[in-house]
Amino acid sequence: GPALLFVKTSQGKEEGRRFYACSACRDRKDCNFFQWEDEKVSETRLAAREEYNRNHQPFFTHRQNVDRYKNFVLLPLSKRRFCQECQQLLLPAEWEKHSDHQFLCDITTAQLKSPSQLLYPLENKKTNAQYLFADRSCQFLLNLLIDLGFRRVLSVGTPRLHEMIQSKASQEEFSVRSLLLDIDFRYSQFYTEDEFCHYNMFNHHFFGGEAARETCRKFLYEENGERVIMVTDPPFGGLVEALASSFKKLMAMWRETEKEGHDNKEMPTFWIFPYFFESRILDFFPSFSMMDYQVDYDNHALYKHGKTGRRQSPVRIFTNLTPSMIVLPEEEGYRFCTVCQRYVSSGNQHCEICNSCTSKDGRRWKHCVLCKKCVKPSWFHCNNCNCCTLQKHSCEKADVGCFVCGKAGHKRSACPSLSCT
Repeated sequence: GPALLFVKTSQGKEEGRRFYACSACRDRKDCNFFQWEDEKVSETRLAAREEYNRNHQPFFTHRQNVDRYKNFVLLPLSKRRFCQECQQLLLPAEWEKHSDHQFLCDITTAQLKSPSQLLYPLENKKTNAQYLFADRSCQFLLNLLIDLGFRRVLSVGTPRLHEMIQSKASQEEFSVRSLLLDIDFRYSQFYTEDEFCHYNMFNHHFFGGEAARETCRKFLYEENGERVIMVTDPPFGGLVEALASSFKKLMAMWRETEKEGHDNKEMPTFWIFPYFFESRILDFFPSFSMMDYQVDYDNHALYKHGKTGRRQSPVRIFTNLTPSMIVLPEEEGYRFCTVCQRYVSSGNQHCEICNSCTSKDGRRWKHCVLCKKCVKPSWFHCNNCNCCTLQKHSCEKADVGCFVCGKAGHKRSACPSLSCT
């Protein structure tokens, strides 16, 4: 999809040089696209770029994958194979081409309904970062959505939540539906065009064009009282600004549906992201607040539930719903703070001075009178730095300050020199 526009700055210079780079891959080894904004590109280079893009398209279209899936499920169990090297469901006529590859045999219906466990997770932190919800967190999220009265879930980069909803869809008493928007085209092998759209959340690009956009619009249209919520779990290495821009465009699509009362409202949203991005998220969505619930993942070494201290998962739920509505499980140690009117973790004690439950990481924080705020328990006030910080730190380290004017206290993006030129 479309590239993003970045700026390359040099210390002491007010103006940087702007360039285009891949929106999804932040590492040039994954995608080497780079172009200065003011650069004139030759016809030869454009043609080479088009050829490169053509050669890197998926072998089958989404429609072809749907037809292949229909044929695959008709096969007896002994003839159902999945190529692990190509990450592809194989029909008997294709076995010969994959004869020297590793493959799984006897693919069951249960495996087909859980593709996130059949496919290899793409774990490049700067590109895909497919860390998949642990069953505990996934089940909690689904139960919470049902309790809140939502019947449609726009699953943006949350394949495991989507498949849990899909697997329960055949049950008579289950009335929740989901549409998965994800950059991983492999999921097109398991879901129809009404269940999955190939989508890049960093530039709001639907690879399926207007037909896919229309699928998303139709899904967002609330009828018969079926409320919609967006649940998104982006790669943690992704740019918050780019993600926020895409989410606002999805919210705009929701507002544009003909349902009355959407004007000046935000689509209900769960944005799942580490707590240390709180200020960045609130910059773009001031209506959001952070919940204390710790989201954990199956295939991430650190983000696991049950660990203590700094080893706890830093991943939280950011939402524009009223915090008191988000009921967290008491059996996991969460309790309701009547002053803050929200559920908090057991270690998050209410500070009478701040008049808030201030902990962000699950540990009990302490109030610093000099800083006039609560800080992490391992921090101490340094009179030289005039702030709380780790006990072992270097006070003498020179503050390089702003990249443009060299003064301390602000970054380049907020430099007064830029705003007055």
